[in-house]
Amino acid sequence: MSSKSGGAKKKPGDGSKIIADNRKARFNYSITETFEAGIELKGSEVKSLRTGQGSLNEAYAHATREGEIMLVNAYIPVYLQANRFNHETRRPRKLLLHRREIDKLVAAVQRQGMTIVPLRMYFNDKGFVKVEIGLAQGKKLADKRETLKERSWERDKARLMREKG
Repeated sequence: MSSKSGGAKKKPGDGSKIIADNRKARFNYSITETFEAGIELKGSEVKSLRTGQGSLNEAYAHATREGEIMLVNAYIPVYLQANRFNHETRRPRKLLLHRREIDKLVAAVQRQGMTIVPLRMYFNDKGFVKVEIGLAQGKKLADKRETLKERSWERDKARLMREKG
């Protein structure tokens, strides 16, 4: 299968191509609810993302006083062919959500002390860049250990099943 999107991975059974995946988020936080958000990008940023580069590892989202949700510290590398029209690599980017969703996120962050965490960035089947964000609660150290035990057991169980046929 050939695709123009270079390094972007395709999720099985879905029309989307994953650009960046924040795997640490699911380990450090327990995700209670997820939302799909559009993202306001410049042309050079979209071109750069089409090559399959970008990172959400240190990124987070927060609400501004104007009632907007901003994605902060997401890394999108410069697009070399854009020359002087290039973008900053870690600039804050506005997330596009419905007002109801924004109000729900802001209320959860203020009242329940939850966090808005970007989980993955991908191209949907129409070719638009989308960000999946999650409403999350931080895990305690004991919960993280339990997660590691479960993963280890699942790996061992799968290995044993393969060996037995």
